[in-house]
Amino acid sequence: MKFFNIKNYLICLFITTLLVILRMIDPFFVETLRLKGIDYYQTKQEKVKSENIAIVEIDEASLDQNGQWPWNRELIANGVEKAFESGAQLVVIPILFAEKDRLGGDEKLIKVLSELPVIIGQSASTKGKGSPIPRGLASIGESLDGWLYDYPEAIGPVESLGQYAAGVGMIVTAPELDGVVRRLPLVIQIKGEAYPTIPLEVIRMFAGEQSYQAKVDLGGVEAIRVPGFDPIKTDANSRVWINYKYKFDKVSFANDDWSVVKDKIAVIALTGEGLSNTIATSTGIKYGHEVTSSALQMIIDESRLQRPAEATIYEVFITAAFCSLLIIGALWLSYIASLAIITAALAVGPILGSHLYNSNGWLIDYTWPITCIFITWSVATFIRFINENKSKQQIKKQFEHYLAPPIVKLLQKDPTLLKLGGDTRELSILFSDLRGFTTISEHFKTNPQGLTELVNRYLTPMTGCVIEYNGTVDKFIGDALMAFWNAPLDVEDHKVQSINCGLRMFDLLAKLNREVMAEGVDELKIGVGINTGDVVVGNMGSEQRFDYTCLGDAVNLSSRLEGQTKEYRVGLIIGEGTVKDIEHRFNFVELDKIAVKGKKEGVRIFTVLNNTSLCSNGGNVEHHNTFLSFYRKQHWNRAIKMIDLNQITYPELKDYYEMMRERIENLKKNRPGKGWDTIYRATSK
Repeated sequence: MKFFNIKNYLICLFITTLLVILRMIDPFFVETLRLKGIDYYQTKQEKVKSENIAIVEIDEASLDQNGQWPWNRELIANGVEKAFESGAQLVVIPILFAEKDRLGGDEKLIKVLSELPVIIGQSASTKGKGSPIPRGLASIGESLDGWLYDYPEAIGPVESLGQYAAGVGMIVTAPELDGVVRRLPLVIQIKGEAYPTIPLEVIRMFAGEQSYQAKVDLGGVEAIRVPGFDPIKTDANSRVWINYKYKFDKVSFANDDWSVVKDKIAVIALTGEGLSNTIATSTGIKYGHEVTSSALQMIIDESRLQRPAEATIYEVFITAAFCSLLIIGALWLSYIASLAIITAALAVGPILGSHLYNSNGWLIDYTWPITCIFITWSVATFIRFINENKSKQQIKKQFEHYLAPPIVKLLQKDPTLLKLGGDTRELSILFSDLRGFTTISEHFKTNPQGLTELVNRYLTPMTGCVIEYNGTVDKFIGDALMAFWNAPLDVEDHKVQSINCGLRMFDLLAKLNREVMAEGVDELKIGVGINTGDVVVGNMGSEQRFDYTCLGDAVNLSSRLEGQTKEYRVGLIIGEGTVKDIEHRFNFVELDKIAVKGKKEGVRIFTVLNNTSLCSNGGNVEHHNTFLSFYRKQHWNRAIKMIDLNQITYPELKDYYEMMRERIENLKKNRPGKGWDTIYRATSK
């Protein structure tokens, strides 16, 4: 069903425009949806073992072995030495050493820090307890002010430790609005000074450089670069997206064998209960050092995640384009087709997004586009449903009383059939009419209401009969009824259906007559004319009022044939167009060749005999055909003799033969001559 119109389209397009504008504004819930989509990418990707990082855990077993935290820092120093003895390339300790060791272990740790490449941690804070250890930064382009995460204070390491450590990196988590850590800043700002986080410090140490560079434009930070390394692309706030696909080898600090750290960066971190805070990430709860390690491994592998700057533009454009097409689909196509399209559209987003993520590391937002697509499709479908239901109810109210239920359903399904105009189709048309209606009316001279009730009692079963045989009741003309078959629905065997309907009408009339004659009403008689031919069928009339009907010569002939039932004294007359190709389906008897009033050309007309009549004649109409042959050859006496025989053989045609006898007697007096075409030219309708 097609419910596409400019009004409905503009309503849906307005909704889409609002959704697109909402994306451009990017409120909290839109951003949250986008971030959840990024989480989906992370959770579905295959985990990979880290080749560069291993974690040494100060866990419950370590605490059992060495006592409660904080430890004498000599134990930490011993752990650092053990890590290098086990083959570690670098040691990272994301632990704050903000106060001097009361147990006196700082001396040993300072010695180790001065001899081995170790990075320790410091942290941004709202209440500082120490001075952060600076690191040189060169800003290229615009100023960094206003772009970096800015903190008022910091918790730095004990000065002696910070001086001797090969590197000091900020321990920072930067959760999103929903509290989930998906990005990590490489540089933060404290009191106007820039400080690197641990992943950047590690890269600097590997490069053997003393500083790093930040490329800044009017839109914020573009990239961070350490000489000797490729630039690390960041967002405007120097953040990188963290890829949580890595699994890390782990070993307890209490274990004797630390071989897992060989040729790797060893991260010595707290995991004992109550010693380290856990962090919500895209793939679940993790320790802070795991977040840092994931970011570092991603940078080392160059398997960096990125969200292209133009991604938003592409997403908005694709959303608008898809929504526009889906609006048309939802208003124009079938529900199944529309549902298939929306299902495909909703599936494409995650599938395409996952492909770009896995192949290029692109973070494409599919959540808001599919949200917009679903909302737009739902609105369009709802509008269509409302309009469709309204249209169906109007159509049902208007047509249910004179159209067959299948046709009403078709019109409800496709209201475009109600447009003015029509199609050329082969139809079988039936006209029926009460005979002697004037006489019947006189019986109800003092009771007009009774006449109306009688007509309704007659037309009701006749209408039901048409509908039963899959026909369409075209119109009522007083006591007359017009019906047709094969429109707007294709009706299989529409010729047969129309004839069966005509025959059934006489059975229904006989039943009605038993009722009305018992009430003192004269016997009702009808004439039925049926013809088949090509006509124009569709809605005819004006824009304000129209009827679903048919027009054409075949319609006029059918009406004339019904009128000729009086002349030929039979109840049913069928045109040769109906009989063609179904001669074997009924016991057809040719009545005559007739040119109805207003026509010059003649047509063969038929009626149908029941099986009982034919049984008395051996199951054929040979005697009748013999009569017609004599008649058309002007063998009048022989024809009359056949009439005498056939009135016995075909009792249903007794009155017809009497009419033919009268006609022959008249022809004997007024001989037509040798040029006679045997066509009877009717003078009445």
